[in-house]
Amino acid sequence: MNLTVTEEAAKWYEEELDIDRNVDLRFYVRYGGVGGLQPGFSLAIKLEDPAEPIAETTTGPIHFFIEADDEWYFDEHSLEVTLDEKWNEPSFEYKK
Repeated sequence: MNLTVTEEAAKWYEEELDIDRNVDLRFYVRYGGVGGLQPGFSLAIKLEDPAEPIAETTTGPIHFFIEADDEWYFDEHSLEVTLDEKWNEPSFEYKK
């Protein structure tokens, strides 16, 4: 599994979360929401230290990661996070 976050998307997180130093940002699975890979679940974010990452990347001051306990959700897909310019928010694309 690979995790990619474009510079534009990372900048969006940096501005929205008022990040001014190096931080760890986790993508994790939550119950509910729309547009997820698995029905009834979607991705959320939280600032926390990594424990057992299965995918990670650093873009700007943000170290993005996904933990091993969320691997089931991705079903062997990689995650690419880009900025949707129309809606000015991150967009998640799952690639096999």
